[in-house]
Amino acid sequence: MNLPPPTAGLPAASLLRLIWLASPALPVGGFSYSEGLEAAIDAGLVKAEREVADWLVEQLHLSQARADLPALAQALEAWRDGRPDRAEALNAWVLHTRESSELRLQTEQMGRSLTEWLRNQYADAPDALAQIEALAAMGPGYPVAFALACVLAGAPALEALMAYAFGWSENMVQAAIKAVPLGQSAGQRILARLAGEIPAAVAHALAVDDDGRQSFSPMLAILSARHEVQYSRLFRS
Repeated sequence: MNLPPPTAGLPAASLLRLIWLASPALPVGGFSYSEGLEAAIDAGLVKAEREVADWLVEQLHLSQARADLPALAQALEAWRDGRPDRAEALNAWVLHTRESSELRLQTEQMGRSLTEWLRNQYADAPDALAQIEALAAMGPGYPVAFALACVLAGAPALEALMAYAFGWSENMVQAAIKAVPLGQSAGQRILARLAGEIPAAVAHALAVDDDGRQSFSPMLAILSARHEVQYSRLFRS
């Protein structure tokens, strides 16, 4: 794999802010979504630890690395360059490629929640607030909101995408633990496998241009649509 070298000497404040953004404790509601995993479990496609790990690794590479992570990387550049119009175009792409109503509602809700969190965090920083208000005006999806959060934290692209991917992995593993169900040790083994796959997914995402970005996961879309009418469920997606 051809990852860029880590940024030397990332300031402690930026590193801590990035860890904060990746934490499941960030109040954006990520814990309430399974992104189709609960529907896969209900359909009998995912039944045990190995199947959960395989499912999430495929989702990381086929969905995150080809869609959300490239959009995040490009939105980071747009916010840094002072190009909210470019960020807005990327945001429109994120919203339009959500293939079910619940997946779109998820990214919109998490984007709004992160925007409100940013308003509180940067209430005394007029320049940051101007960017946050530009973000709010576009009805942000989560990847574009997360990109601005990383720019304001001073996080480089490589570290920002790693943090996003790991935060996604943690939320998905917790969803699996509850829905399969699985034990905590099984969850940690799955998370370890995902962590081992994240560098390759991030490297791919950083190399994707506008023409290479895509969102095509038909089985995930079908499961998400089924989940909207699933009789009994724990999660919102």
